[in-house]
Amino acid sequence: MANKFFVSPSPHIHGEQTTQKIMADVIIALLPALCVSIAVYGWGVLLLTAISVASCVLFEYLIQKFLIKGPLTVCNLSAALTGLLLAFNLPLGLPWWIVVIGAFIAIAVGKMTFGGLGKNPFNPALVGRVFLLIAYPAQMTSFPAPKFEGFVDSFSGATALSAAKGGLVDFGSLDMFGMFNGAMAGSVGEIATLALLLGFGYLLWRKVITWHIPVAVLGTMTVFAAVYGAFSFDTPHLALNFSAFHLLAGGAVLGAVYMATDYATSPMTTRGMVIYGIGIGAITMCIRLWGSYPEGMSFAILVMNAVVPLINKYVKPKRFGLKK
Repeated sequence: MANKFFVSPSPHIHGEQTTQKIMADVIIALLPALCVSIAVYGWGVLLLTAISVASCVLFEYLIQKFLIKGPLTVCNLSAALTGLLLAFNLPLGLPWWIVVIGAFIAIAVGKMTFGGLGKNPFNPALVGRVFLLIAYPAQMTSFPAPKFEGFVDSFSGATALSAAKGGLVDFGSLDMFGMFNGAMAGSVGEIATLALLLGFGYLLWRKVITWHIPVAVLGTMTVFAAVYGAFSFDTPHLALNFSAFHLLAGGAVLGAVYMATDYATSPMTTRGMVIYGIGIGAITMCIRLWGSYPEGMSFAILVMNAVVPLINKYVKPKRFGLKK
């Protein structure tokens, strides 16, 4: 007698969460950082963000409508979130057509090529960002100075990490409070550490993400920077400032909380998440300290995205009923 029972693909446990609700929560968590960025850089931030979001939504709609010809998914807000995250990784003043190209690469190459949401092995927004960084390095590394006095004003709009790379940072007199609140040049969404952490708290409260990946990433960066600082500076004060600097500067918090925790591109188990986060933190610091680029978070996340299948294969949860 033929077997009439079929096991459907996972997930087998259903809850109240939907893709649309999860994406909406992440977008809500990013709004405080968007507001801080507007305060620091002006209303041009909204135009940049609108172009990025609209382009991502349009490209996903067109690809699904005319190429894949499957059910439309633009209403689940995943394309809008990709556009928002892409905008957060871009400098203000970037020509609109470069933003559109980045959105196309993020959606068409980073997401839809693999079948759409949940099937992409790499974070789509970072695929778009890294492509633009390689294709248009001059435009992607030109940052306007903040509207008010801050840490990097004296470097004519150079990012904090670029200034550190050039030996222009005095780690003994850093304005940590200013950096924490966004008084520095950088990509649109990476400067507002305090606002990003508020969003992190919101996501934890909503149980959209867990703390394991962000803490593993930032913790590894802290330890790495502290060890390096201990051998590079004469006093513990300078080594401590060096560690704090690397947490506040660049896209450390943005990447650790909002990019590395992407469901489709991160490990499934808690142990796997910790290994994944440690890898991101270590690669980021290696690139920052010894690489050609001042920032390494985007590259580190994409590298570890590629390692996720191996992590999922070898780091598995204990089987139900297994004692050892």
